[in-house]
Amino acid sequence: MTEVILQELNNSDIDWIITTGKQQEILPDTLLMREGNTFNNFYLLLEGTATAILSQKHNNPLAHAFATLEGTNIPGIEIMCLSRGEIVGENTFTNFNSRAITIRASERCLVMSLPLAEMKHKLDQDKGFAARFYRASAILYLNRLQHLLNRLGRRNFAKSQPVRDVLHIFGQLHDSDLDWAIANGTLEKISAQTTLIRQGGPVEALYLVLDGQMAVSLESDQSNPLTNIFATLEGVESSGREIAKLHKGEIIGETSFIDGRLPYATVTAVEDSLVLSLARPTLIAKLQQDIGFAARFYQAIVILLADKLQGIISRLSVGRRTYVQGKSLNDQIQYEDELDAKTLEQMSLAATRFDWMLERLKVS
Repeated sequence: MTEVILQELNNSDIDWIITTGKQQEILPDTLLMREGNTFNNFYLLLEGTATAILSQKHNNPLAHAFATLEGTNIPGIEIMCLSRGEIVGENTFTNFNSRAITIRASERCLVMSLPLAEMKHKLDQDKGFAARFYRASAILYLNRLQHLLNRLGRRNFAKSQPVRDVLHIFGQLHDSDLDWAIANGTLEKISAQTTLIRQGGPVEALYLVLDGQMAVSLESDQSNPLTNIFATLEGVESSGREIAKLHKGEIIGETSFIDGRLPYATVTAVEDSLVLSLARPTLIAKLQQDIGFAARFYQAIVILLADKLQGIISRLSVGRRTYVQGKSLNDQIQYEDELDAKTLEQMSLAATRFDWMLERLKVS
């Protein structure tokens, strides 16, 4: 794993981590995070490797398949290996539910440990640090998605209806950010069968779908590893096929503004559609000049990626924490895909902001 955190942070950020944190030696098989437990520290892995294990029920057929392949009877699967430069404990800032995951040191590790309360205070008070930290976290989440789905391959997961992107994005942005987007964005009518983004090609803008429908499809070129993300989620077994539909409230092209990686799929209008586009030079200039906006933008992208990762984890995780249709909810159980009150409140605010934007743009 590339040392993303250290590459993205500046010298003053690293000085603060050294001053605030404490180096700790972690012996092999020591748990950094235990399933179902809360934790109080944020860890930056400096040396060694750790393993993230997802708990499984014995009657889960996918768990049996992995156990057979790995020659073990342990009711859990290794979902990723964390090496130097990786982080543990960022879940508090990304809304990612890790209660079914255990992280264990695979070998002797050296970590920098920081109290979560100190990290939260730093992120709230230092917007420059927040922008750089959330950007690095977004890159790490993209890499985790890539690694996990490359490992699992194109398995046929149950199709689910994702939360609209705008509910994650608008929940983090300020009203002034939306004012800026309206003032600097362009309303574009996209005719049916028009290709908005081509797999592996340049991304000219960030797009917000205001009306209509788009199709996401994989071309024949399989060299881009991120194609596995949607292919796995939708059970696609071959290239050149539609893997998802995008509707009102979806964001298109956001990952190219994180680390410049090329789009993983082609996006084409299924019907006449309307989008609000933010030209690449305009958005990049805003991210560079307005550090508060950058912090909020990258945090929103991290939460969006965390939601995608959570969707995959939830399909593999322990059944006792996952709601089963037809059964009553238990107030004493925290379900793996359960949204907390704060997240629900943010989503409600985001929906209101989106309706307000549509009204401002005079979109029926």
